[in-house]
Amino acid sequence: MTAVAAILAMLAAWLWTGSSSGAVRLDRLDRLKRQRTGEAARSERPLIGLSRPSRRAEAWRVASIELCQGLAAELAAGRTAGEALARAVSAVAFPDPEALRPTVAAARDGGDVPAALLAAAPERGGEGLRRLAACWRAGVTVGGGLSVLVDRVAVSLREAEAHRKDVAAQLAGARATARLLAGLPTLGLLMAAGLGMRPFDFLVGGPVGMVCLFGGLALDGCGLWWTRRLIARAERA
Repeated sequence: MTAVAAILAMLAAWLWTGSSSGAVRLDRLDRLKRQRTGEAARSERPLIGLSRPSRRAEAWRVASIELCQGLAAELAAGRTAGEALARAVSAVAFPDPEALRPTVAAARDGGDVPAALLAAAPERGGEGLRRLAACWRAGVTVGGGLSVLVDRVAVSLREAEAHRKDVAAQLAGARATARLLAGLPTLGLLMAAGLGMRPFDFLVGGPVGMVCLFGGLALDGCGLWWTRRLIARAERA
């Protein structure tokens, strides 16, 4: 009986500790999943509220970083510059894949790759392609190590993109505040109308009201324009 009691005690202890450790592991996995989900949401938060041209420029910047990283890896693997660029371009999902076809053709046929990169680079978001064009021209004409130059370009682009996202996240509050302040006059008019003060009759019923209406609209529009200009200047800095 003593041996049976000892075995039962050991089995109970094993079941107790095993279920507890399993619960701990499940809890740790759940916390890790929530942490990763939160990090992904924080990384995507600066993109929320951006206009369509801004999102397109962001996609071009990300694709340019991937292109430089892939090109550096292909060059480090021992491939020629033209073959490495063609393979790197084919592995990246650009917002406009057709724009890079002349670049691939120039890389395979020995054409003017920097000119093709400059022609493919959009006005907004094409900084990476323009830097890559300058780096390609320096590596080919001067004879510098193209792999090292491309790797440095990739590092600088990643740092610039991280700084841009940080600035966008900090300016998100300013954008929201500007929109809120721009809508406060309308909210005030609706509240006054709800209280029976008839503000719209005053605004459209005489010259004084019309002057107040158009003056308020002009000031509100100027405030929005000035705020957007300040935010755009901060993003370019």
